Amino acid sequence: MSSLWRPFSISEGPCRNVGFRGGCSQQQQHPLTSIPSSCLGNVSVNPVHRSQDFYHSCSSKRTLAAAAVGGRKVTHPGKAILAGGIAGGIEICITFPTEYVKTQLQLDERATNPRYRGIGDCVKLTVQDHGLRGLYRGLSSLLYGSIPKSAVRFGTFEVLSSPMRDANGRLDNTRSLLCGLGAGIAEAVLVVCPMETLKVKFIHDQCSLRPRYRGFFHGVREIIRDQGIRGTYQGLTATVLKQGTNQAIRFYVMNLLRNWYKGDDPRRDMHPVVTAMFGATAGAASVFGNTPLDVIKTRMQGLEAHRYKNTVDCAFQILKHEGPQAFYKGTVPRLGRVCLDVAIVFVIYEEVVKLLNNMWKTE
Repeated sequence: MSSLWRPFSISEGPCRNVGFRGGCSQQQQHPLTSIPSSCLGNVSVNPVHRSQDFYHSCSSKRTLAAAAVGGRKVTHPGKAILAGGIAGGIEICITFPTEYVKTQLQLDERATNPRYRGIGDCVKLTVQDHGLRGLYRGLSSLLYGSIPKSAVRFGTFEVLSSPMRDANGRLDNTRSLLCGLGAGIAEAVLVVCPMETLKVKFIHDQCSLRPRYRGFFHGVREIIRDQGIRGTYQGLTATVLKQGTNQAIRFYVMNLLRNWYKGDDPRRDMHPVVTAMFGATAGAASVFGNTPLDVIKTRMQGLEAHRYKNTVDCAFQILKHEGPQAFYKGTVPRLGRVCLDVAIVFVIYEEVVKLLNNMWKTE
């Protein structure tokens, strides 16, 4: 009996066979003496009077550990950056022709007798004038930018969202909106604004009678020589607004659908087809939510951007000369591209993360 009443010693150490669910083994477990030292800290304990308090503390720690392992695994930022970069590079190679058509339609400022009668006419005239390669003019600027863009987006989202998740690894919808907003702003400032400015200038240059730019690096050199670094950061305000709302909407809708699908079981796997459907839905929501900002951004980054004093002036002139419908130019091709874009990116991202989890062990 004396062994039941002797004080605990930290040197006894924790249980040797501690599991997330089972606790100590039957041989070690005892109602008064089996509290692991990891739960005791530096406190001196009277086991008769304080055992229930320490059982509660230890049980809480084991429950949190179980939730972290049994719930949705938080993605390491390094894995998020790598997976996001790979996903972004593959996606842009697949979807660029739709981006090209969308940009051409948005750059057409003629309210009457527009150059293109629609999507099909734009594709037809481009192929006639420049061949199939014409649909990929400006791809290099987006390809060089899409990889770091997606890397920054997913890396920032994971960094911001990790401390906001609950014990099960679940992120509530409001916080996903804020994390998405932060990810969008980060990618806009670091990558998207210069990338989009170069893309729009290259596409716009192709429409001129005497194109100036012979390739990506020649174009960048000419733009910087003529306009300085600021020439690659035109429309920054519109880009930040566009990308911030873009990613806020997409991550919010994606997280909302993911939480609905998994219900009370955060460990439930999502089939790539389900991920693609949810991604396409999130992409469509972002298109209808911020296409006007996309039109303003495109105009601010074109070769005629000097006509506008600032973002507000650009919006006012579009409304005055072309009417409110002009804010939704290029919606259909953008809808097709973005739905495909977001679906592909989320599917590839999730699959690459699974692969990296098997190859790259992190805590």
